[in-house]
Amino acid sequence: MTGHNGPLALVGGDEWQEGCVFDAELLAASGGDDVLVLPTAAAYEHPEKALARAETWFAGFGGRVRGLMVLRRPEAQDEANAAVVRASRFVYLSGGSAMHLRSVLKSSLLWEALLAAWRDGAVVAGSSAGAMVLTDPMVDPRGGALTVGLGLLEQVAVIPHFGHENAEKVHRSIALAAPGLPVVGVPERTALIRDPDGSWRQSGVGEVQVYVSGQPAGFDALPH
Repeated sequence: MTGHNGPLALVGGDEWQEGCVFDAELLAASGGDDVLVLPTAAAYEHPEKALARAETWFAGFGGRVRGLMVLRRPEAQDEANAAVVRASRFVYLSGGSAMHLRSVLKSSLLWEALLAAWRDGAVVAGSSAGAMVLTDPMVDPRGGALTVGLGLLEQVAVIPHFGHENAEKVHRSIALAAPGLPVVGVPERTALIRDPDGSWRQSGVGEVQVYVSGQPAGFDALPH
């Protein structure tokens, strides 16, 4: 990690709704008014509806949304799409299927472009599935065990929809984590934000919970 990375927001789900006050702050931190939304995770859940919701939400505080319809693997390998991501100052990954999102983006030109943009100071946000895949390991949504994520952020895992997710799956994710690995529960309409200096904070309607070796921990346990 370097101090040049942009802000990173891991959102617990129910994105672009009342209570997501952090989005205005993230937009301001980007230095512009444009938001590039990747509805990849929602490929089988009417991605156009996700984009419409994002457009309405960000318009409320002066933002303009551009959707990049990268829904399949070939689109993530398209050089023009990768160039759009690389030039963006605020990239937002929507919720949906974490497994589909991972399979589309893993080791792709677009993923490398997203990493390069973030390391050059761009804001990156992911909600629900979008938050899950940004870490490595990541929580497997099918049962709660840990699996391989994309690894923008390493040595931490995220449980979105915390407080609404199946309690057995949550317990399994916390119990199966390697000793010392932070597992973070992020409620809906809540963001865990890593600022460029490596510090962590929360914003939104809920309370973020951190667990290390099965026990509650503070934000200082998270990677810097």
